[in-house]
Amino acid sequence: MSAPVATRKVSEREARQVAEAAREQDWHRPSFAKELFLGRFRLDLIHPYPLPAPEAAARGEEFLARLREFCETSIDGARIDREARIPDETILGLKELGALGMKIDPAYGGLGLTQVYYNKALAMAGTASPAVGALLSAHQSIGVPQPVKMFGTPEQKQAFLPRCATTDISAFLLTEPDVGSDPARLATTAVPDGDDYVLDGVKLWTTNGVVADLLVVMARVPASEGHKGGITAFVVEAAAEGITVEHRNAFMGLRGIENGVTRFHQVRVPAANRIGPEGAGLKIALTTLNTGRLSLPAGCVGAAKWCLKIAREWSAAREQWGKPIAAHEAVGSKIAYIAATTFALEAVLDLSSQMADEERNDIRIEAALAKLYGSEAACRIADELVQIRGGRGFETADSLAARGERAVPAEQMLRDLRINRIFEGSTEIMHLLIAREAVDAHLSVAGDLIDPDASLGDKARAGAKAGGFYAKWLPKLVAGPGQLPNSYAEFDGLAPHLRYVERSARKLARSTFYAMSRWQGRMETKQNFLARVVDIGAELFAMSAACVRAQHLGAGDHGPEARQLADAFCRQARVRTDELFDRLWTNTDSADRALTKAVLGGATEWLEAGIVDPSRDGPWIAEAEPGPSNTANVHRPVH
Repeated sequence: MSAPVATRKVSEREARQVAEAAREQDWHRPSFAKELFLGRFRLDLIHPYPLPAPEAAARGEEFLARLREFCETSIDGARIDREARIPDETILGLKELGALGMKIDPAYGGLGLTQVYYNKALAMAGTASPAVGALLSAHQSIGVPQPVKMFGTPEQKQAFLPRCATTDISAFLLTEPDVGSDPARLATTAVPDGDDYVLDGVKLWTTNGVVADLLVVMARVPASEGHKGGITAFVVEAAAEGITVEHRNAFMGLRGIENGVTRFHQVRVPAANRIGPEGAGLKIALTTLNTGRLSLPAGCVGAAKWCLKIAREWSAAREQWGKPIAAHEAVGSKIAYIAATTFALEAVLDLSSQMADEERNDIRIEAALAKLYGSEAACRIADELVQIRGGRGFETADSLAARGERAVPAEQMLRDLRINRIFEGSTEIMHLLIAREAVDAHLSVAGDLIDPDASLGDKARAGAKAGGFYAKWLPKLVAGPGQLPNSYAEFDGLAPHLRYVERSARKLARSTFYAMSRWQGRMETKQNFLARVVDIGAELFAMSAACVRAQHLGAGDHGPEARQLADAFCRQARVRTDELFDRLWTNTDSADRALTKAVLGGATEWLEAGIVDPSRDGPWIAEAEPGPSNTANVHRPVH
């Protein structure tokens, strides 16, 4: 067997090629968000607001009732944060409740909940303890159940899904000490050896890895005779010989999360445990994440709802200058933002989840937008709650209780939510990922035209193809229903917002086309421009979801309130969107790049004078050479 290497050096082009190969290349179903970025407002894809089937709703509501009782009686969020560990009895109770198998088909012992109700359950559990929500989410959204359900053989499903539904916790292992969002540099190897593969390498930030029974591991198979090779997915028994959990990581928030460093040394994995063919690992991971990413905005929705509750109750009770603080505009505007945004976040989550359940739309962009928008908005909401609470927002719940006040863990919520802007694709990576999907139609017809390495013949063919596409597409961006005063009249007072979305979608498409024409092959380097394009699309998607949800709720008991919330959100979102449009072309990007270069060149080191650095000595990135472990194994499965 060839010796594994600890670090792979790859070029920028190779890294892009690996990422591109992992993408789903085709669009077999319609996508509301994809159409939005192309300037086409396909309201018919989301309106009427889709709803779960009655039997699915009944099954989901029954479980939510049982989960609520468990959360209220058996989850002590303060204790989990204080002790930095979910008690074993709580984990065992979750297993008995069936919470490990929420998304697993009843044929394999699971509950068979829809994505809609799975997310509602995560939102509820996450408010009791975000660490519990993270444990359940990592197990089912990206752990063994989802990839095996989607890509596993019948034998693998029968072998692993019943265990995951009832007794076994799973984890997903991709990240390495020197590999994050650039998987081309993945160093963990899986070398074929007879009917097995032999794994060597080190994985970092293995959520659930400390307590896991089963692992999904991404490793590089060397190309050889009879083996295509490439990054490949495996189901691995966590107790297998040669696996060592070397460290349990500690964080500023989510203190109960069981996240560690896992070393593989000559670990034998049966070839029968390989998920999909060799080289399909990244594609499996990204496809799994299409719906798996919805678990993060689920937690964000739960957090936003709790922040709204606390802000409402506190702001009515606390008085300053003769009236409740909510009556002061400076505080009232924060409450209005929290309420309106919470309504929109839930609309985006439920809409995306129901579309995932129905499988009639491609939701890869919608799920990514929900994750991006939800994680950013929830962090701001929690920060605003801390501000509304003042000094009490900065004070811990235990300290508040010790001096006789209500133990409100606002500061903990802020700490716990912060990771969501990094988990499962940082905000910066999500911007790039969504931007790549958003411009897919352009690259499919004009990619060779702007590729500096394409031949003249390829460029000529791409030019002819692009000319035909743009001759039909560009004229449709000039005018549309958004300019007609009676468009979307059935939405009454919300109709102006939908007309704004339609006009803005065309404007966004024109802006993207102009940028591609201007920068061509350099477009991918304009990351701030692409981020603003994505943020505009996210606001338009959220506005659309909020209006459609309010229209659906209009005939119910809370119809007027839903319309008020949607209207307020759209007004706020329009201000943000107009600012983003302005910043597409009026910004400080060039000056910022120049200053960054100066900083990295040492030109501003003098500015750092007058401080002490409390950091301790050590390398920026820990060594991760393959080989046997020399530390104690802190793996502790809960049974």
